[in-house]
Amino acid sequence: MPESGSEPWVMASMSELLSFARAMEQEAVDGYVALAARMRAEGRPDLTAVFERLIAEEKGHLGKVNQWLGDQAPEPVSLAEPLFDDEGAGVVASELLTSYRAFSMAVRNEERAFVFWTYAAAHAPSDEIRQAAERLAREELGHVATLRRERRRAFHEMRRGESSSVRGDLPVLERRLSDLLGSHPASAPGEPSGRLPGLANEALERAAALSEDPPGETPLLDHVPENVPGRLVPLCEFLLDCYLDLAERESTEAARERMQTFASDMIRCLYAAREL
Repeated sequence: MPESGSEPWVMASMSELLSFARAMEQEAVDGYVALAARMRAEGRPDLTAVFERLIAEEKGHLGKVNQWLGDQAPEPVSLAEPLFDDEGAGVVASELLTSYRAFSMAVRNEERAFVFWTYAAAHAPSDEIRQAAERLAREELGHVATLRRERRRAFHEMRRGESSSVRGDLPVLERRLSDLLGSHPASAPGEPSGRLPGLANEALERAAALSEDPPGETPLLDHVPENVPGRLVPLCEFLLDCYLDLAERESTEAARERMQTFASDMIRCLYAAREL
């Protein structure tokens, strides 16, 4: 994520916003193309196929942005710093890479893009730009859901039968998240003093809301890895998976939007947890 001091998410026009979106998607395509080429050269057809799927996904995103641009020529833009991060996959020994790690990297890149567009919406100078940024954020949330499903599949293929688990309860897990946030020192450089307590309170509010009005069922709660509730980032990851899964299973639009809102909240919490 670019440094907030430079405010790269302040878009002066629709053309600039869409040009930024195009540059971000092209950056992701280029990154995955490079990784696919490396895996092909090193004789890893399994990972070549994974990165080719990610290329196709990102090209689909890029095509949507180009449709929105229409006949407008994209403005030349320069990202303050790359938003796409291969997390060392371009240099680490290919033997250490797995499909799970590849999809984990893709998930985190989509989450960064989601955070970027939520900031862009919050700082938008007009309703038109705010609505467009919110639309892009919703698109990224959909990409996050798709890639997290792929990551879960890769994880279960890798760890089938290896890990023990327990039955989970969303309000209990949210209260546990609040405890972990409340007990964690705000030690990250520049960490706002009220951010973690604020996130802890939000977790308690979600717990109360879920207790009062329980959502539908998600099979993810049938098997919660035993080490997840005691660790901040894994717990955020797990709760995000639950809300995204529930958003797809709910039968009414209001219930789906509620779960999507909780998922959006959890991405913000996860982003803060990773910075600690």
